[in-house]
Amino acid sequence: MRYFLQLSYNGKAYHGWQNQPNAISVQEVLEKALSTLLKDVISVMGAGRTDAGVHASQMFAHFDFDGRIQSKDLVYKLNSYLPVDVAVADIFEVNSEAHARFNALSRTYHYRVSTSKNVFDYDYAYQVQLPLNVDAMNEACKTLLEYKDFQCFSKSNTDVKTYNCDIKEAFWTQNTNELVFTITADRFLRNMVRAIVGTMVNIGLGKLKAEALHEIIASKNRSNAGFSAPAHGLYLVEIVYPNTIKLKS
Repeated sequence: MRYFLQLSYNGKAYHGWQNQPNAISVQEVLEKALSTLLKDVISVMGAGRTDAGVHASQMFAHFDFDGRIQSKDLVYKLNSYLPVDVAVADIFEVNSEAHARFNALSRTYHYRVSTSKNVFDYDYAYQVQLPLNVDAMNEACKTLLEYKDFQCFSKSNTDVKTYNCDIKEAFWTQNTNELVFTITADRFLRNMVRAIVGTMVNIGLGKLKAEALHEIIASKNRSNAGFSAPAHGLYLVEIVYPNTIKLKS
């Protein structure tokens, strides 16, 4: 049987989602917990590969197990077994062909920028205390919707067949002392959101004009875009799947 598992995690202590030879990952602790509780060797496939230090309020993964699972019972046991910075919200049975990564229709990220010094939030938001022009940053967001090829925001030497991404929405919202960047797309390149945020911050600081984003994207050159914003401000917040992946009850 194939099962989907919904979880969240604080990425501070982890070297990203994916298993690493010499560093702890979210995938590793999840596989260890499932294997121990189900008394079988369990491998999980995540919906994506968040980088070291990136958080997720909603992540999905699938795994196969030759038997029926009592979802509520296993969720309780997993949350008792897992470390405090990883939590499971749900487990449900899906079609045997369902795939956590390839069946995802869209993914949404938030990036948090703190606009004042906050001693309780410095690990979870990028602190920028200089004034930012949010209108210019939102103007630049409109430019993102006009393009598909985002090689300029991709980490170099990545093994991808295409740099095309369909960005469905991108915008900044301002709360009292915080800016939040929301971006939704069918897929993302490695380091893409953090590179976009770094470029947007440069626009907000007046180091770049919003119109310059056209030339940056057209160049397909990572060195022309802005810096990569720190990982600790990035959150994977939503993944959308077709309703057809679930088995009918």
